[in-house]
Amino acid sequence: MAHAFRARGALAAAPRERLYWSAMAEKMKMTRKGYDQLKKTIEHLKTTRREQISADMGVAIADGDLRESAAYDQARMDQSENEARILELEDQLENALIIEEGAQDGVTLGAHVVLQDGTGREHRFEIVGTYEVDILKGKISDQSPIGQALAGSRVGDTVSVQMPRGTQEFKVLSVSYE
Repeated sequence: MAHAFRARGALAAAPRERLYWSAMAEKMKMTRKGYDQLKKTIEHLKTTRREQISADMGVAIADGDLRESAAYDQARMDQSENEARILELEDQLENALIIEEGAQDGVTLGAHVVLQDGTGREHRFEIVGTYEVDILKGKISDQSPIGQALAGSRVGDTVSVQMPRGTQEFKVLSVSYE
């Protein structure tokens, strides 16, 4: 017969706490705009999304037997995911280090940069913190290869970026802080 043992007390909590505290130790750079957007997202999840999930649960409960209710199970899963996302975003907010745009010389967090590659094609990016990245909107991390190569560069500079297909050079056409 197999026996199941469960760790209790400090032994059980230690790995999770170590993971939590190691993740929380580092401040995450963020623009003021990104910080404000994060606050709006948290507020949306705490109000509108919670109300929506509560309404879904109410409908499922009104339908009767909860033991076999897919709608109720889905609402509970949505609730769990929403609460986890709120905690995750609150941790990001708590550990945010707001970098004022244009506070330093050259390209920094919050910069809107126009680059030209070797073929003459232009690329537009906004340099943002890691949690603000949105490739479809042209928001790239200051920690990405392009973001790192651009750090401190000015209009007219040429930067080299190590890409999967080799090194590519870009000329900085403009830098602005909108």
